[in-house]
Amino acid sequence: MSALQTALGNEHAAVYGYGVLAVHLVGAQQNAARNAYDTHRARRDILIGLIEAQGDKPVAAAPAYAIPFPVNSAADALRLAAQLEERLGASYADVVQSSSGDTRRTGLEWLTDAAVRAVRWRGTSVAFPGLPERD
Repeated sequence: MSALQTALGNEHAAVYGYGVLAVHLVGAQQNAARNAYDTHRARRDILIGLIEAQGDKPVAAAPAYAIPFPVNSAADALRLAAQLEERLGASYADVVQSSSGDTRRTGLEWLTDAAVRAVRWRGTSVAFPGLPERD
């Protein structure tokens, strides 16, 4: 599977995940989750266009995605949001590595955004966002 297809699959999962976690947040955190949801929906649509432009068929969204742990509180929701962004960061690191030109620039921009969102949700940073094996 190509890096763009993997990123698309992770965007599908992020849209689903933010739908699950946002109901456990309030105020500014809920607004940030809604913003992330909207951002990931838009990126999903952009990726579909990029993949179709290459003559490939985009991976479809699953009806549901496995959530790695029960989300019953705001703390759980924050943990899930950070994990979603970390997974996206890794996907976009692969896009950067495997592409060039505008696609590479977009991958880098989205990797940076995922890293910043993960820090906001987690409260701490990592040394090499998108490259967990180097932590």
